[in-house]
Amino acid sequence: MASDTKVEAQPESALHRHATAYLTDTYVFNWQNQTFRADLIFVLPVAICLGIGVAIGHPAAGMIAAGGAMTVGFGAKQNIDNSQLLPMIFASFGMAFSTFVGMVAGHTDFTIVLIAALWGFGYGLLTSREAGYGWVGQQCLVTLLVASAFPFSAREAILRALLILAGGALQVVNSSLALKIFPQLLDHLKALTSYARAEQAALRAAMANVAEQVKHLEIHDSVMPYALRVMLTMAVSTDIYRRMHITSGYWIPMTALLVLKPGLADTASRAIARTVGTIAGAWLVSVLVAHFTPAPLSLAIFTLIFAWLSYATVNVNYAVFAVFITAYIVFLLSLAHVPQMQIAHLRALCTAIGGALALMVRLIVIYRRRDRLRKSMMPVPGS
Repeated sequence: MASDTKVEAQPESALHRHATAYLTDTYVFNWQNQTFRADLIFVLPVAICLGIGVAIGHPAAGMIAAGGAMTVGFGAKQNIDNSQLLPMIFASFGMAFSTFVGMVAGHTDFTIVLIAALWGFGYGLLTSREAGYGWVGQQCLVTLLVASAFPFSAREAILRALLILAGGALQVVNSSLALKIFPQLLDHLKALTSYARAEQAALRAAMANVAEQVKHLEIHDSVMPYALRVMLTMAVSTDIYRRMHITSGYWIPMTALLVLKPGLADTASRAIARTVGTIAGAWLVSVLVAHFTPAPLSLAIFTLIFAWLSYATVNVNYAVFAVFITAYIVFLLSLAHVPQMQIAHLRALCTAIGGALALMVRLIVIYRRRDRLRKSMMPVPGS
């Protein structure tokens, strides 16, 4: 964080390091982290959900369940209390709940902006805990934003939440069997009540700690500044998306959330990689659509291929991951008869807006910090 306030008067080599830091997520490839073979197991639940949806004549339902299975699969790459399953279990329930809240709250702009800000603040606080908790919070917030674009009645919201939960549950069971840790899954399920009580206690303790920090104005060395930045970013970006009146506008706050990091270089690097990868993904989709007939079967096949590639490259290079996840989402939504190129172009536009918003928030914070530092160093008149 301190490096953000000392850019002036640096040697050229230091400035060069700053410049390259902004492109790290785009040009650095960690191929030793690829998991192509291992991640095939996570694609199976996605395929089952899509297959059932197409077979029963409800591809949209299969798409929703597949989305739950896809996201929860990434939880296997996280860790909570030395368990790969706990992030997946927590995400399944959290995403289902957030889906319900988002669809019900999505009827009014003020309500969803307020709730998105609240979810953002909670996610910011979770980043101070084990990394798996932050990941779960992030997925819950993303799901809330997506669901808010589809405001329906409480009954329909429950049905969609149950589809998300079903897809997530299928992924958890499949992963526990494939990874040969099914006994651990049974132990976790038996302990769900105790986990819930522990999280309630942790939430109360976190709120008490926040209140104490605010009371004594001791927030600068805590997670509070980042939590407040996420809260503000979610409020502003969600309000912008709601004013645009386009369904896919939720990609604006979603992108802002995914790229906003505690440091400027990290935020810029992630924003650039996300934007470049999304535009490249949109171009890739346009090429595939031009050469293949977008029949339901081919759409499902492309969805699975890009789901697999997304899993395998998430820890290799963020820009490459963004290419594949963009293509996956475009083909997935195409199963609900949304035009592929319309999805791709709008996603690229909204991604660019969301990334710019995250950078703007980070730069404003740095400017205000420098302004306070400059004023604190000014000589007192008459001294």
